[in-house]
Amino acid sequence: MFQFIFRRKYTFKDGGAVTTGLLLALSVSPSTPLYVLGIASAVGIIIGKQVFGGFPKNLFNPALFGRLFLVLVFPTAMSPWLSPVDMVSTTTPLRLLRESGTTTPVLNLILGNIGGSIGEVSAVALLIGAAYLIYNKYANWRIPASCLTAVAVVSLLAGQNPLFHIFSGSLIFGAFFMATDPVTSPKSDNGRIIFGAGVGIGIMAMRLWGWVPEGTTFAILGMNYFVPFINTEMARIKAEKAKKETVSS
Repeated sequence: MFQFIFRRKYTFKDGGAVTTGLLLALSVSPSTPLYVLGIASAVGIIIGKQVFGGFPKNLFNPALFGRLFLVLVFPTAMSPWLSPVDMVSTTTPLRLLRESGTTTPVLNLILGNIGGSIGEVSAVALLIGAAYLIYNKYANWRIPASCLTAVAVVSLLAGQNPLFHIFSGSLIFGAFFMATDPVTSPKSDNGRIIFGAGVGIGIMAMRLWGWVPEGTTFAILGMNYFVPFINTEMARIKAEKAKKETVSS
């Protein structure tokens, strides 16, 4: 509808809207009302994507933009999580750590015996999907690798268990399925490493000192903003290096 009104090229056949909807659905509570998801999807696609020029010009990941809208406008719809055993409202491992200082066993995090969004409760399933994406070159491994490394390093420096932070929350989901979006991530390999490390540091900063226990959404969107700068600087460095090699030869 937005493309029709503003006479833009139709891109609905690229599957971007479907991908955005699926990723957004996997990042929220199973009890989130469908109409809320519909509104968030529209906001993510129209404001987060089309306003910036649409594919492939959008600055922010549209699924995360929609999720940010949910966090800010419909916080109550994001708060209830279902226990994997008795299907009653429970708390997430990160919120439990923030509120009581209690850490969930890492094995429970890996196997999915926890409360959380659809896309964060089973690290095993996520890693299988991530391996498929990387093997088929749909996602660049440097972004999640540098992200997880940064999280582990900051966790150790803070005196906390790095495995807990790696497998808790939406870190695995965000690092492999959100941050690797080719449109909103850097084009160069070095840029991807910087981007991933920035996401990891941002996530840990939010978890340790932020006002919310989970910071994946904010960290990735924050680094999305710096992608044009990273691309420009990496291109400049590459050009200067090539110029020096030409002069020296």
